[in-house]
Parts: sequence; C-alpha cells; structure tokens
Amino acid sequence: MKDHLVIFDTTLRDGEQSPGASMTKEEKLRVARQLERMKVDVIEAGFAAASPGDFDAIKLIAETIKDSTICSLARANENDIRRAGEAIRPAARGRIHTFIATSPIHMEKKLRMTPDQVVAAAVQAVHWAREYTDDVEFSAEDAVRSDVDFLCRVFEAVIKAGAKTINVPDTVGYSVPSVWGDLMRTLIARVPGADQVVWSTHCHNDLGMAVANSLSAVLAGARQVECTINGLGERAGNASLEEVVMAVRTRSDLFPVQTRIDATQIVPASKLVSQITGYAVQPNKAVVGANAFAHESGIHQDGVLKHRETYEIMRAEDVGWAQNKLVLGKHSGRNAFKSRLAELGIVLDSEEALNATFARFKDLADKKHEIFDEDLQALVSDEAITPEGEHYKLVYSRVCSETGETPTADVTLTVGGAEKKASASGGGPVDATFKAIESIAASGAELLLYSVNAITTGTDAQGEVTVRLSKAGRIVNGNGADTDIVIASAKSYLNALNKLHSSLEKLNPQGDV
Repeated sequence: MKDHLVIFDTTLRDGEQSPGASMTKEEKLRVARQLERMKVDVIEAGFAAASPGDFDAIKLIAETIKDSTICSLARANENDIRRAGEAIRPAARGRIHTFIATSPIHMEKKLRMTPDQVVAAAVQAVHWAREYTDDVEFSAEDAVRSDVDFLCRVFEAVIKAGAKTINVPDTVGYSVPSVWGDLMRTLIARVPGADQVVWSTHCHNDLGMAVANSLSAVLAGARQVECTINGLGERAGNASLEEVVMAVRTRSDLFPVQTRIDATQIVPASKLVSQITGYAVQPNKAVVGANAFAHESGIHQDGVLKHRETYEIMRAEDVGWAQNKLVLGKHSGRNAFKSRLAELGIVLDSEEALNATFARFKDLADKKHEIFDEDLQALVSDEAITPEGEHYKLVYSRVCSETGETPTADVTLTVGGAEKKASASGGGPVDATFKAIESIAASGAELLLYSVNAITTGTDAQGEVTVRLSKAGRIVNGNGADTDIVIASAKSYLNALNKLHSSLEKLNPQGDV
C-alpha cells in the first residue's frame, strides 16, 4: 500500500499574493469549487487577518465547500489566530495554519525576537489555534536559512503543544533538491514525536526548482506538498500542483505515495485560474501549456501516430485536455444551457443571475455560430461583478479607425447610475476608448498590462482581454470578453475600475511561508 500524499493548495492565499492576482470573494469561491471538484485535500482559502474581505471570503468558502479541508493562514499572534478560527468555524473540516520565522536574519531584523521568544510564541500560537480546531499546522518561515538544531527545538515544542502538520518552507527559493531532501530526512530522524505528525514542504521557485525540491522532500518522507495551480505565487511562484501530481503519478515506480486528485480537472482549473488572475500560462508549460502535447518534429509526429508512448509519457485527456466540443447553439433552450453549466461545475447564485447569463448567451449565439465550453466560462466570468455592484457600466461605444487618420472613440457610461458621455482620440481604437473612459472616470490609475487572447479558434472567436491597473499601491486585474475586441477591452478596463472603486476589494494579502 502506498502512502497518501496530501495536496495542500494555496492558490487562494500564496498564489493571490502575485501582483494583480488579488481576487474578489466570488472569484475565490469559483476557484475553491474547482479545487473541490479536483479533490484537493486542503484548500488554504486566505489570510483571515489580512482584511475584512479576506475574512469574508474564507468564511464563505468554509460554508460552501464540504469535501476539502478549509484552512486559513495566521501569524503567531492572538488576533490572527482568533480571526482565522472564526473564519473557518463553519467548515466541515477546518485547519489553522500558523507560522513564525526561525532564521537568524528574520528573528533579528524582522521580528526583533530572541530564539527563546520565538519558541514561546510558536507554542502559544498552537495552543490558541487548538481552541478552534484539532487540525493545526505549524510552519517555520525561512526554514531554508534556519539553524537545524533550532528547527528541531521549535518543531519538538509545537508537536508537544498539539500541532498535527509540520511544514518546512523554502520561503525564498534558495535550496536545491539534494540539500532539501537531506534537511527533511534529518528533521524527521531527529525531532521527537516526528512519527505523530504529517511532514509538509512548501517551496518557492526563485531558482526554478520548487517542484524538484518538493519531490525530493517527498522521497525523504514528506507526506504533504503545498503548491498552487499553474505555479502561481509571488516572485517566481510556488511549486506547481499539476507538475507535482503528474510526476508522482507518472513515476509511480519511484514515489511510494499516491494522491486522490482527479487529474481530469487539472486543465479546467488551470484555465479558470489564468482567466481570473490574468496570469497567462506559457505555451511550453508542463502539463497545462498549450504545447504540452503538441508535436511539430516530423520524427516525433511519425512516432506518436504509430504509437503514442514513443514520445508521450502521459495522455492529454488524463489531465483534462480535449478537443473543442460544440455544446450549444442559438436554438438551445434554457434548460440545456443550465445543464451544461452544471456539467462544467459552474454554479450561479440566483435565478436572476442565470437569466442574465442566458440572455448574454443568446446574444453571443447571434454573433457566433459555434459556442464552446470556453465561451460559457467567459460568459460567466464576464457576468460576475464587484461585491458592491457596477459603479461604472458601459452603455454605448463607437470607434472610428481609418488608414492615415487618428482613431477616435465615443463612449457612454453610467457612473453610479448617472449617464455620462465622452470622446477621445488615440494611437488606436483601444487607446482612444481607454482615454474616453478615463476622461469620465478620472481614476488616475496606471495601466500596467493589456493582454488579448482568443478564447477559441476562428475569426468569430471571442477575444478575452485582461488589463492590470495600479493606483496608490493597489493592483487589480480586469477581465472582459466579446467577439468585438474593442468592446472586450472597454469591459475589462471598466471591470478593473470597478474593483478599484470597491471598498471591499482588498490589498494584496500579507504573510508568507
């Protein structure tokens, strides 16, 4: 019998710390539902003490998700722990993940605490967490640069206090596989009570070795891997969930563990996270990249046609890749539309939301003959609004672009319910449209990113646009989709402005392991 490898997904916490990847409560819930469908063991839903918005999102996820453990991060102080405990209280299975730094540089320069004070704080944090749940995880932040003897001391103390999972993080992405495996092996051998807990690893990708380090830890005895969809995370990102899962599965001859992950949900999860965060997946990304199962070399093509396993070590369909499938058309009814959304795992909150999305589907079907699953996902994303509603809304848009002439745009918006009009010229139709919108909104935001992707194939495909805006230290993404790329651009810009306007939209969360 192989050991169970716990997959701890931190896309909604560590992944969200990527600049511009901050999600609304509704977006977090959509991702959490997809992670549950994928059978992720533990979903770290956020950092409850970071903001009221993050607290509310964790609580909503805890109320909704039944098949995964819901976790909140918390620093080793009473306020953080109690906020985390209240946020996960509704969960069928809840976990508090508390951490404190243990490296000399962090203890001296950041915490300004002595080693004795750090040990005492770690133990007290576990005691507070145990008031809310028996499932307590402790992390030694910056373990990679910590003294091994001190790590053993801290871990022994928190195990005695009742921690059930001990996480060893490479917070700064500094280690290499051989060293990381040796550290994990040493800790498991030396820490009293090591056999009473689950050992975990959390690796960052600054040197491109997060997955390799995580797998090395598994070979050394770790039975939980902390990872994210698409390897999302601050700086260079985290260990990629899809790569860890498929490495363990594909090389079952080497790894004495197995996961419960439904791998056919990996690609849908990857697309959803990319769509919501605006972080595109590079084409040659392992497992989920567009070229992951593509073959251009004649020799490779010939081999694959004769026998797939000549050049493919896993099947595309096993991780959720499939040919675009026509699912609905302009004559499809409301029940068929609702059923297909359910098959895709899309749950709308109300009958009103369903009706609005169905009306948008009919409008799209009049413009586009073939409606694919990706189109439906984009419709739902486009329908989602900020928690306080749409302060800015597009009513009318007209652009003029001629060879040799400066493009112009006329737009009409509602701003807080009042209609306003503006015209502007620019370097192109999109530039002119953005300038017209900005002349009304006067947000003063800086445009950091403008990205366009075709959702499906064909010249009538919907264009999905992502913009990233920055203002006063806040960075938000806006998304919009339409068969008219200028309209999609306007929608994405307004979506970002609505997020900036919303008082519930939080700052990028703080805290990391």
